[in-house]
Amino acid sequence: MTDQLERLSRLPIRENLRGLRPYGAPQIDVPILLNVNENTHGVPEDVRVAIVEAVQEAVAGLNRYPDREFTLLREHLAMYLGHGLGPDNIWAANGSNEVLQHILLAFGGPGRKAIGFPPTYSMYPLLAGSTGTEYLTGARGDSFNLDAQSTAEEVAATGANIVFLCSPNNPTGTALSLDVVAEVYDAGEAAQSIVIVDEAYAEFSHTGTPSALELLPGRERLIVSRTMSKAFALAGARLGYLAAAPEIADALRLVRLPYHLSAITQATAVAALTHSAKLLANVDEIKRQRDRIVSGLTELGLPVAPSDSNFVLFGGLQDPQAVWQGLLDAGVLIRDVGIPQHLRVTAGTQEETSIFLKTLESLIRPSVS
Repeated sequence: MTDQLERLSRLPIRENLRGLRPYGAPQIDVPILLNVNENTHGVPEDVRVAIVEAVQEAVAGLNRYPDREFTLLREHLAMYLGHGLGPDNIWAANGSNEVLQHILLAFGGPGRKAIGFPPTYSMYPLLAGSTGTEYLTGARGDSFNLDAQSTAEEVAATGANIVFLCSPNNPTGTALSLDVVAEVYDAGEAAQSIVIVDEAYAEFSHTGTPSALELLPGRERLIVSRTMSKAFALAGARLGYLAAAPEIADALRLVRLPYHLSAITQATAVAALTHSAKLLANVDEIKRQRDRIVSGLTELGLPVAPSDSNFVLFGGLQDPQAVWQGLLDAGVLIRDVGIPQHLRVTAGTQEETSIFLKTLESLIRPSVS
């Protein structure tokens, strides 16, 4: 990697990109992959058949450009989200990262600022940098929470043009209360801040956890971002989307590449949404495994961040690298997210969860057989 960076540095790359490393988690071939928050249950057989049939039909027209307005897909996404949303409220792209990139291209750029609240999704500063947007960082509480008043005050003081709020937050799993979103939105009035609530893991939230979709009416600068990668088990299909006022989608049309969603992607997503109930049937099981992990880690005496997602952040590790390596040696890959004394694990199947907990116990309690 050092030689690669040295070769890269000899090119006339933009100054704000020098020395940066590309985003990515370790890709290691092991039996149990619990490091990148994928849905470990896969796509049910009957849904796979439906997707293949839809793709086969789309293939017949591959000599033509796809519907650049992805009209049918927007209709299905609006129906899925509910909350009185229509197709004009929806935008989609190749994964939620491209959705966020479109937002930054339209509302960020040189001379403009975005703010995030680390620890949070590590792509936010990378997306900001790639669009020439200055990236600022705000503060979280000791329990990785965001206080409505202090967060709003930071947003107002910085005059940020774009605000990233991740709920449930990655990598901590913590959810935001709607008063945080509402106060931050009001605090951005002077700067006309675009407020993004990234709800990539919303389907895994505990019952009763509100969605920022409830706050959309009357807030034309509020955006709620979602993905089909997680709960829908379609990480390989690359389909992210957002809900917002129709004028937000109009702004994003100015910066999207022509025909940016392929006919194959559109067909796959529509077929999946048509069978959403079957695809989401595993969500409750994933939540049960998440809660098993929380309970198991607590029994081991390890502090755990409250999680409304399909992963768990846990701390209390004197040597997290040794624990990470010990798990890897046993065939279990989890994630070191760079928070001192902490690691993050994705909720797997029942068997995967059991192996993770048993292996972890053997590593932190060597005397326990």
